[in-house]
Amino acid sequence: MIRNKWDQRIQRAHDLAAAHDFSAEVMRFYKRIAGLQKSLYSYFETAGDHSARKHAANLREVSPNLALLLMKFPEFLSQVETFATQPFVEAARNLKIGGEGRWREALGSAWQNAADFVPDGAEAVLAWIFLQPYGEWLADGRGRVTSGGGTPAICPLCSSKPMVGVLRPEGDGGKRSLICSLCSTEWPFGRLLCPACGEENVEKLAVYTTSQFPHVRVEACDTCRRYIKTVDLTKNGHAVPLVDELATIPLNLWAKEHEYTKLQSNLLGL
Repeated sequence: MIRNKWDQRIQRAHDLAAAHDFSAEVMRFYKRIAGLQKSLYSYFETAGDHSARKHAANLREVSPNLALLLMKFPEFLSQVETFATQPFVEAARNLKIGGEGRWREALGSAWQNAADFVPDGAEAVLAWIFLQPYGEWLADGRGRVTSGGGTPAICPLCSSKPMVGVLRPEGDGGKRSLICSLCSTEWPFGRLLCPACGEENVEKLAVYTTSQFPHVRVEACDTCRRYIKTVDLTKNGHAVPLVDELATIPLNLWAKEHEYTKLQSNLLGL
C-alpha cells in the first residue's frame, strides 16, 4: 500500500521506466534520488525545528539551518557516488574533498539563488536536489496555500518558479494549478494564461501533445517563447506531476526544436 507522497513518486517512476524505454534510465536514476530525498525528509521531520518553519512570510527569508543540513550532506554525497552518472559522481567527490566550507558555500548559494535556479554544473544540481526535501519540509509546516500572490511565475511560499502545471478534476473540466520547483507547493493559476509573462491571448498560447503521453502537454507562449509542461489528471489519475514531467523527454525535444525555452529546469537539469 502506498502511504506517502515519496512512495507515490518512486512507484510512478518504476511504472514509467517499465512502460517507456527512452525514459527508463532517467526514471531509474530518479528512483534512487527520490529514495534519498525521502530519507532526508524523514530526517528533517525528526531532527528539525518545527516552530521555526511556521512564521516567515517567505520561506527563503528563513536562513537555512546549515547545522541540520551539514549533518546529512556528506552522507548524501557518498550515496550519490554509488549510483549516479560520471558527472555527478565527480561532483560529489569534489564536494566531499572541499570539506565543510565548500558545503556551506554550495548549499547557501543554491538556497539564495533558488528563485532563479540555473543548472550550471553538476555540483549546483546536487545542492538543489539535496535542498528540495528541505524546502518541501518547510512548506509542509506552513500548510498548502489556497490562492497565489505576486507575479505569475512565483511560488507564494518561497518565490521560486513553477516546475510543472497540473489539471485536477473540477466539475465537468479541470482546474489548473502550478507546482513549485523547490518546495512543491501547489497554487491555483488561470487556465488560459502564460505563467512566465502573463500573456492571455489564446492565439499566442501554443499547446502540443504526443500519443506517447496524451495526458501531458507542452504549454508554450509565442510572446516570451517560454514553456511549461502540464499534467492532466482528468485524463490519467495515476500520473504524478513531478515524475511525469521528468519522464516526458519527447516533449522537451519538440519544444527545443520549436525554439521554446523551459520556464524552469527540473532537478536533472532538463
